[in-house]
Amino acid sequence: MAIISTLLKKGIRLRESLEQEYSSPLDLQKNQLKKLLLKAEGTEIGQTYDFHEILRAFRESDGAFYEAYKSHVPIYDYDSIHAEFWNKLQSGKKNVTWPGAVKYFALSSGTSGAASKYIPITKSMVTAIRRTGVRQILSLSKYDLPASLFTKGILMLGGSTDLEFNGTYFSGDLSGITAGKLPIWLQRFYKPGKKISRNRNWGDKLDQIVERAKDWDIGIIVGVPAWLQILIEKIIERYKVKHIHEIWPNLRIFVHGGVSFEPYKKGFETLLGRPLIYIETYLASEGFLAFQALPDRKSMRLVLNNGIFHEFIPFTEANFDEAGNVKKDAQTLKIDEVEEGKDYALLISTCAGAWRYLIGDVVRFVSKAESEIIITGRTKHFLSLCGEHLSVDNMNKAIELAADEFGIRVKEFTVLGEPYKNLFAHHWYIGSDDDISVKKLTASIDQHLKKLNDDYAVERNHALKQVKVSVLPSTVFYDWMRSEGKEGGQNKFPRVLKGEKAQSWKEFLAKKLSAE
Repeated sequence: MAIISTLLKKGIRLRESLEQEYSSPLDLQKNQLKKLLLKAEGTEIGQTYDFHEILRAFRESDGAFYEAYKSHVPIYDYDSIHAEFWNKLQSGKKNVTWPGAVKYFALSSGTSGAASKYIPITKSMVTAIRRTGVRQILSLSKYDLPASLFTKGILMLGGSTDLEFNGTYFSGDLSGITAGKLPIWLQRFYKPGKKISRNRNWGDKLDQIVERAKDWDIGIIVGVPAWLQILIEKIIERYKVKHIHEIWPNLRIFVHGGVSFEPYKKGFETLLGRPLIYIETYLASEGFLAFQALPDRKSMRLVLNNGIFHEFIPFTEANFDEAGNVKKDAQTLKIDEVEEGKDYALLISTCAGAWRYLIGDVVRFVSKAESEIIITGRTKHFLSLCGEHLSVDNMNKAIELAADEFGIRVKEFTVLGEPYKNLFAHHWYIGSDDDISVKKLTASIDQHLKKLNDDYAVERNHALKQVKVSVLPSTVFYDWMRSEGKEGGQNKFPRVLKGEKAQSWKEFLAKKLSAE
């Protein structure tokens, strides 16, 4: 196993993984927070919120450290922490939220209604991401895989490594930042290689990969499902083959993240000659939070001892308003206080200088003992115009069930909430190139949602008076993303569009229709 043996020869061991396996989640997290506070004690934010005083509480009973932490440091979202602290990092100021200067910022794809965000990426965070990546690679030893797989190439379809530089800092996709800093041992396996990875033109990059695809022996592919599907379709078309395994016969693993894979799965598997092993990751612009640690599980294990401290806000009306904004008096919990089967918005404090930062994702614990989670949606992608509380998890499942029912491939979809006769409506936009009765598809999605969500079923008899579906060619979704400057890399189509993004989408469709 060339990759794993290379790691072992370099002295990289399973120490961190074993530490998490044989330690209590609370002990790991308490120690992690202490490390973060000690490191940042002398920074501006450390002085502002008296990290020294918080650290004194670590000598007391188990819960005192957390009570001190949450009483001293307020909850931040991107806008508030950027306005108070992170904007200073972009002007080159040092020691603001983490020791030293920050030279790299990851451009996130933003929320359903917001523009790109500049997320600081420190040297400590790059190291932490790399370490968690190693842990995930080593976890492959638990799968029944041929040794020869670990001599094959790994195709990572990400953003450009040719980052923007404004004189003070570099910015780009996190995948572009980290790909430009790959350890030497991984570079021999990495595709598409340095030259193609530098290309900023997404269309050209895909074409270059297609032209080189026949020369590579790929065993693992990594990336966002929609863009990898587009790439594989291009390769199949270019070489006039039936499926991708005619080009890459040793392809065995697809590592994906960012969005639920289930809505894409049916269409993706038509491009394969044999089944793949799917491994989910939770790698956000703010850090590598979790990964699928064991075979035959759809859940991911939170990383508790590598640069991130986690907190959890019960995702309820008591803690969030209808727009998905956290309330000032929101209840927050540490990892030993969560319950299985309940939804929590995630707060993180990190070695990149995020402190009690609302990342925007909502997770659910499926195993508290093993810190195993699934992602159920986003705080602002939940759609609740009138109390229907429709989650992204509900949406993904309804689309999956409807696609299976009619044997169609849904490549993208999004939902808008709209007014309707003084009440409300949901407007679904479905990206599919298959023939389907819109009337039947509408009824199917509606019925599945009623079964999946009791609140939705109730409101369909009251304030939610209409469900509308528009089926569009899948290319329309990618054309809009291109018009928004969000083509390729880590960019995902939002499952719910609100505010400016919703208006932009409707204007884009109107122009497209008028041009036809």
